[in-house]
Amino acid sequence: MKTKRDYYDMIEQPQMLDYGVYLNCDRLLTCQKPLDDLCNADELQFQIVHQVEELWMKLICYTLVDVIEYLNAANTHRVVTLMGRVHRLMRLMTDQLDVLETMSPKEYQQIRLQLGNGSGQESPGFKLLLRMPYDLWDAFKASYLDGKGLTVKDVYDSRYDHGDSYVAAEALVEFDELFQKFRANHVYLIQRSIGLGSKSLKGRPVDMLQAGARHRFFPELWDVRAEMTDAWGASYGVVRDPIHDKNRADR
Repeated sequence: MKTKRDYYDMIEQPQMLDYGVYLNCDRLLTCQKPLDDLCNADELQFQIVHQVEELWMKLICYTLVDVIEYLNAANTHRVVTLMGRVHRLMRLMTDQLDVLETMSPKEYQQIRLQLGNGSGQESPGFKLLLRMPYDLWDAFKASYLDGKGLTVKDVYDSRYDHGDSYVAAEALVEFDELFQKFRANHVYLIQRSIGLGSKSLKGRPVDMLQAGARHRFFPELWDVRAEMTDAWGASYGVVRDPIHDKNRADR
């Protein structure tokens, strides 16, 4: 009968054939702590989930570099296709956070001791993703607004035609929305793991995460919706006659 050590050896030293060689599995599978050195049974999943997050963010950033190039060229088909990939990746990142909710608060506290003074706020992929939307906006604005003599209001309201400018703008909006959802899910994860009233490993209130979850990359694309609704309300009335009274009168 195989022992636990036997299984650990098979996990840590798998047979390497062409597929494993191509994927550098010998290196990939040693990017985590040795199984015998884990502080508890959940530390492996903690490391793997966060390492995979970094890989997804690397792919997102790599894809957004091409998106910026295609925005500058006003190649809308490629912009939409590649942003669709980014949207799927953002959903994957958000969904996999749920795996970490299988840890108990006690087990998470043990893992936190292994981080030294580090925290998720130092994530290299996340920090880069926070910077790239500024370049996305500049490229979009140059090609799809200024380059076409349009404003955001034109695209969404006064000259709305569901054309290239609108489609590209909505691709950016969806990315922004999905990023906000990712950050919001992270807040719920922190709340479940350590509580929102606690301090982070940097000594800062975890409540700061909530402020981050409300951050918008493309405020102009969000604000135009509120402006349109306010203008609509001014024209049609914020409060209108209830339709059930009209229906009763008609009968």
